[in-house]
Amino acid sequence: MGEPRLPEWTSEYGIVAVDELGIIRLCNQTAEELFGRPADELVGSPFGFPLTAGASTDLDLAIPGKRKRVVEMRVTTMNLEGEQLYLVVLRDAARRRKAELKLSRALERQNTVIAMAAHELSSPLAAIGALASTLRDPEARLSEERRAQALDRIAERTAYLQELVRRLLTASRLEARTEPGHMARVSVLELVLGRLADREDPAREVRVSCPSDLDVLADRSELFEMLSNYLDNAFAYGRPPIDIRAQPEDGARVVIRVCDHGPGVPEEFLPDLFERFTRAPSAARQAEGTGLGLWIVRTLARANHGTAWYEPSEEGGACFCLGLSRAR
Repeated sequence: MGEPRLPEWTSEYGIVAVDELGIIRLCNQTAEELFGRPADELVGSPFGFPLTAGASTDLDLAIPGKRKRVVEMRVTTMNLEGEQLYLVVLRDAARRRKAELKLSRALERQNTVIAMAAHELSSPLAAIGALASTLRDPEARLSEERRAQALDRIAERTAYLQELVRRLLTASRLEARTEPGHMARVSVLELVLGRLADREDPAREVRVSCPSDLDVLADRSELFEMLSNYLDNAFAYGRPPIDIRAQPEDGARVVIRVCDHGPGVPEEFLPDLFERFTRAPSAARQAEGTGLGLWIVRTLARANHGTAWYEPSEEGGACFCLGLSRAR
């Protein structure tokens, strides 16, 4: 029979049982990793550190052939088949600090989302409230034309709020996702036409160039989301006509480009273009936005084993690109 070992489970904690003489009687696999020694060496050897029930302290473990490792130790007692043992729980301090840093960054991101949402929501909500109060005021005596304008403005502000909430929820979902999307064969032309048919403003000129038999391997809904964000960006900050061009490149890849004829992206802003909650000053003056759209595209592109990038348009303006695997 092998040396005694505690039943294994997925744990970041090393666990050892030590008798009253200070000899290790049991250990788990994580403890083996922390000490840098197998169970058949640990069990039966002295633990080497004083033990006090209820104590919590940091230890310097000398790992053979490696630098010292600092671990957090907590001690309790237990009775195993009539024998009193110390139960020692060990946690890698570096791993703990890494987990704390990860949590701190997650909380910082959450606070940023909350602050940004509060800022972006306040103005349209105030406008909707003011317009609603005016419509309800019997002494306002609005003409039918002014009343219709107020209702249109409320509808516009509501649509903006709905889009804001949708993008915030998408960002939150992407932060929390642990599994890839459903990868399948997707017709690029079919998806592009479906997105254009879904437009609320069909008056803007859009030109499409895409082979009818061009397919990519991607999650359909996520590809639709990526294309939508690129088009929304072109409609908001570019000038018509908007060009959607898809073509195979290098045999195994398809590149989709959404190009406009606007001023393009300022060169000094290019390093931050796909970062979350970032917008060029000129863009902020030109149109409302959350600074999430391009970050969502890049994140989804990576999840679909692709890439997202920017390049200046050959005809002037901005050209946002998406590279995905071609489906054969």
